[in-house]
Amino acid sequence: MDLKKPKEVVIVAGKTRLNAVFSFPSQARGVVAFAHGSGSGRLSPRNNFVARVLQEAGIATLLADLLEEDEALDRRNVFDIDLLTERLIANAQWLHQRSETRDMPLGYFGASTGAAAALQAAAREPDGVTAVVSRGGRPDLAMDHLSFVRSPTLLIVGGEDRPVIPLNELAYKELNCPKEMVILPGATHLFEEPGALGRVAELARDWFLKYFSPREEEVTEKREQRIPYRK
Repeated sequence: MDLKKPKEVVIVAGKTRLNAVFSFPSQARGVVAFAHGSGSGRLSPRNNFVARVLQEAGIATLLADLLEEDEALDRRNVFDIDLLTERLIANAQWLHQRSETRDMPLGYFGASTGAAAALQAAAREPDGVTAVVSRGGRPDLAMDHLSFVRSPTLLIVGGEDRPVIPLNELAYKELNCPKEMVILPGATHLFEEPGALGRVAELARDWFLKYFSPREEEVTEKREQRIPYRK
């Protein structure tokens, strides 16, 4: 796979300018926008590791700061899911405006509170999001929106991330879309154990590749299951 040099870009979201890194491999078959959480941004080493694995599989990636530097200093913004969702949707609109990604399947990869933003964004735009992956996420923070999600969703949780497991289980029950929850034995919240993050990346890659090239009956089923979104 021919991997081009990542491009530093700026995405305008209202009055905010968000720094981002856009990577577009040759013959890309889809694009994934990352939603970071807990104050981390485009330079997150864990999300960059996952992004590299996706790029090697022919998936374009967009890693953008969802908060400006001064905003990230206020911890309340990290848990402002509505704000993070608006910023993520602005990232998606930026991708839709680019000629090379306009017609591509779009996926969201959310971590921590970013997972809630990814799912809320997917609920708001069910036709625009092909698949969602959550890594150590807090999907429960988007609980009121989960029943409207139609994008196939994968929840990945560390087996030693004990406080987060039941929160993901509650969220999983609310999802009415194609879904799967994977608990990785021995992994903690940041998946720092040997091989843990690599396994996360593999699971995410396979999930996106599966739904970026769906069978026609899966597309029809997703369309028929749609429920009108009400915030």
